[in-house]
Amino acid sequence: MKIYLTVVLRVKETHREQIKNTLLEMVRLTRLEPAAELYNLHQGIEDPNVFTFYEIWTDQAGLDAHNEQPYIKDFGPSYGTLLADQPNVIKTTLI
Repeated sequence: MKIYLTVVLRVKETHREQIKNTLLEMVRLTRLEPAAELYNLHQGIEDPNVFTFYEIWTDQAGLDAHNEQPYIKDFGPSYGTLLADQPNVIKTTLI
């Protein structure tokens, strides 16, 4: 079963460009993963400190493998203090 994720990150304005560059690198690397059917990053128009990932994964196993990648595992410990609040992760299925 495909997994659809929407992940919303709100970053501290002073770190916006640093986080944006990191997120863009995560997109580049993630798109190389075989289970990543879609992995897009959006930036807020009204609030440029908001970044949203829209993701489609072939299955839970593929998402689990993604979450074990070093660039994903290292994000929280390395950049968590640069976020304005906790990421909002919404996991859905297509109906």
